Amino acid sequence: MDLLQIFILAAVQGLTEFLPISSSAHLILAPLVTGYADQGLAFDVAVHVGTLTAVVGYFRHEVIAIGGDFFRSWVNPTARSRESRLGWMILLATIPVGLFGLLMKHLVETDLRSPLVIAITTIAFGVLLLVSDKMGKRTRDEYTIDWRDALIIGLFQAIAIIPGTSRSGSTMTAGLFLGLTRKAASRFSFLISIPTIILSGGLLTLELIESNLPVDWAAIALGVGLAFVTAYLCIHFFLQFIERIGMLPFFIYRMLLGGAILLLLL
Repeated sequence: MDLLQIFILAAVQGLTEFLPISSSAHLILAPLVTGYADQGLAFDVAVHVGTLTAVVGYFRHEVIAIGGDFFRSWVNPTARSRESRLGWMILLATIPVGLFGLLMKHLVETDLRSPLVIAITTIAFGVLLLVSDKMGKRTRDEYTIDWRDALIIGLFQAIAIIPGTSRSGSTMTAGLFLGLTRKAASRFSFLISIPTIILSGGLLTLELIESNLPVDWAAIALGVGLAFVTAYLCIHFFLQFIERIGMLPFFIYRMLLGGAILLLLL
């Protein structure tokens, strides 16, 4: 991998992992657009590590509070706080994607990676994102999420294993339909990405270990660093501006991207 390829792919992963525009679609399409060969499994692991580090770093205070209270609630159930309750909701929302990932892994890696599937899901879930933004009451924060809400958001996250759907986009869509504010829907989406990225990154790491493929450690280190920086900045600015700009810009982008893919397929 040359430096430009590393920069492009790490930046694409870092930016699109948390924006509601689908990181998997962009990583699949990037080699087709740039002409580069597939980046390989080791680099996929690297950018996952980068984005995971970014979201944990950005929400470090929340992660420490939620994690500490969550584990204390195991020892003393009567001492539950709103942070421990949120921890349980994050765990519950992660279960569907784990199950769907195991059941549909082969299908997702083969038949569902086509540009046509990406175009359809990009457009369809872009429309849903905008509808949820317009119809949602936007009166609740993430601490009001109950077990039903968590399961619904978790199911939307599970659907997002289909390329083009967008994990963050689908979970934000569900949150907005359930009445969360844009910022609350985004924050909960980012928080549930932590166990989800750990699961997906763990599976990729196991595949990498079993494959015995050679690893370019310089490219890996650079990929981790670039993905971390772009993802961290993306989270920060997204949360700063999302209440003001809404989901319309991302809807427009998804329509343009999906339409461009369909035109190229004609």
